[in-house]
Amino acid sequence: EEMSGESVVSSAVPAAATRTTSFKGSSPSSKYVKLNVGGALYYTTMQTLTKQDTMLKAMFSGRMEVLTDSWILIDRCGKHFGTILNYLRDGAVPLPESRREIEELLAEAKYYLVQGLVDECQAALQPAVKLLYNRSNNKYSYTSNSDDNMLKNIELFDKLSLRFNGRVLFIKDVIGDEICCWSFYGQGRKIAEVCCTSIVYATEKKQTKVEFPEARIYEETLNILLYESQDGRGPDNALLEATGGAAGRSHHLEEDEERERIERVRRIHIKRPDDRAHLHQ
Repeated sequence: EEMSGESVVSSAVPAAATRTTSFKGSSPSSKYVKLNVGGALYYTTMQTLTKQDTMLKAMFSGRMEVLTDSWILIDRCGKHFGTILNYLRDGAVPLPESRREIEELLAEAKYYLVQGLVDECQAALQPAVKLLYNRSNNKYSYTSNSDDNMLKNIELFDKLSLRFNGRVLFIKDVIGDEICCWSFYGQGRKIAEVCCTSIVYATEKKQTKVEFPEARIYEETLNILLYESQDGRGPDNALLEATGGAAGRSHHLEEDEERERIERVRRIHIKRPDDRAHLHQ
């Protein structure tokens, strides 16, 4: 049977040799469906297929007769269909590690109109800036200007999130051990980190100093825009190569060197003279 839209659902067995059953008036949870998705075979229930408002719900919600004694063919690649089903069952799934597989899953989620999974895939593909601040988690006292600098960090985060809205995903978090730290992500990995706090030993009582490295934060935010997806085609390789980015240079590196470079994160800590030197003056 040909469905509306692009999907084609058909029986793998001649129609005359099968029995058709309408699910109207019966419990969806008691009905199992056998699906052949591009050659990959799946067993699932009507309850799963109709759990969320997707194209699959439109296919199997009782507006058509389903051939219960045969395989139902869906003319799509079946590589990620199991992930689609798991998302329908649980409302959440772990995403693939590679960018390419996330893009493949995104295409399938868009086709089946699974909007929640579409949003998660798009967020994973988008470059991200995360600010973690946790004023209450500090076991030391603060210096006199710590609160002012903490507020400046938060204000800058809000300004950047407005300026680059829709191009970079901005995440503000208050859970963690760090008092004030910026993290920058691109191509599915952490690219850089700017730590804005340090312990000061200027007196017998330890103090926490919060810095506001505005220029460094702007620089790393602009760097992360290099990893921005252009119309779903990924980052601009020519731009990455011109700026020493990863994608443009990867073909020049040996595998071991490339792996080491990918795992390395730029961690920038604010440097200052050691205040302990003044203790005995």
